[in-house]
Amino acid sequence: MPKVLYTAQAHTTGGREHGHGQTTDGELNVNIRPPKEAGGPGGGTNPEDLVAIGWAACFESALGTVARRHHLVASDVSINSDISLVSSDDGGLKLEATLDVTLPSIPDRAAAAELIREAEHVCPYSNAFRGNIDITYSLDGQAV
Repeated sequence: MPKVLYTAQAHTTGGREHGHGQTTDGELNVNIRPPKEAGGPGGGTNPEDLVAIGWAACFESALGTVARRHHLVASDVSINSDISLVSSDDGGLKLEATLDVTLPSIPDRAAAAELIREAEHVCPYSNAFRGNIDITYSLDGQAV
């Protein structure tokens, strides 16, 4: 039977235009504003920024887990994550994502690519988004 390991709790007001969000433990306290690049005022973060950071951090942990299963060390992982807010044909909005992984400690490109493919099934963010948004995983800029 599944066991809850942790529950994040947050409170937000004001939405993505003039919002504020804070976790109940007080560790994260942010103003939420549309970025200047999207015609907003800037001066805060936005939901896409938060997803980009959270997903990349989670995926890095998943890579470490998968590497250990293969008796490998992936201690020098870095991930550039792009979360794009895209207009859809029906007038709505959707997300697209790219996670570009660098694994210098795994010089065998095929082995590194396999770790990325396996980590996709370990990371809870990847599991949640799979089939719901367009996702590209890459290794040093090359799709895997």
